[in-house]
Amino acid sequence: MGKKTSTNQIYETALKIFAKYGFRRTRVEDIARELDMATGTLYRYVKDKKDLYEKTVEFGIIRWQRKVFEAIAEVDDIKTRFITMCTKGYEYLSEDVHLREIMIHDPSIFPLSPRKVRFPNIDNASITLLKDILSQGIKENVFRNVDVTHVAELLYSIYVMFIIKTYIKSEGQSTQKMFNEGLTILLNGLLKTNEVTSQYKPTEKGGERGHTY
Repeated sequence: MGKKTSTNQIYETALKIFAKYGFRRTRVEDIARELDMATGTLYRYVKDKKDLYEKTVEFGIIRWQRKVFEAIAEVDDIKTRFITMCTKGYEYLSEDVHLREIMIHDPSIFPLSPRKVRFPNIDNASITLLKDILSQGIKENVFRNVDVTHVAELLYSIYVMFIIKTYIKSEGQSTQKMFNEGLTILLNGLLKTNEVTSQYKPTEKGGERGHTY
């Protein structure tokens, strides 16, 4: 068995054990036994239990991300690509039971605060994808001309909030309806007219023109 395959198998198995027992109760020996591997052999791949845990979680999140990226790659229409990105990313954890359980045990994996992000490279890849889709939509005159960087960061923050509410806080069905309504408003706007007048736009210094709200 090649090293790449062995590594994937280690993380797949570790994901299952960590999901069942949590980080504290899981022993490296338990994972090695499940793999039919000597504990010493397992330590050739990781430094300690913490290292194994972090690499396992990273493996699970990257697999999630790749599923979304692959689904998007199959779509050409930019609006459909955006919808696919939103829905596939949101729905994935309903299928990946083990990763979902780990996130329930360890909510810090998916923090709301950017300062507490544990896997910045993964987050940055998702935000970059968002920027690419927004930029393409603007170029094709499908999306309104917006500040791509700030809008991508805003949308990703909202996405994180929905993941937390649905899968970590288990607010399930009500949050699913909220997600669907949010996506509809995001794509079609809240106002009946598509124009947002300048009086509602913040000034460069953070103040607001016209109305105060």
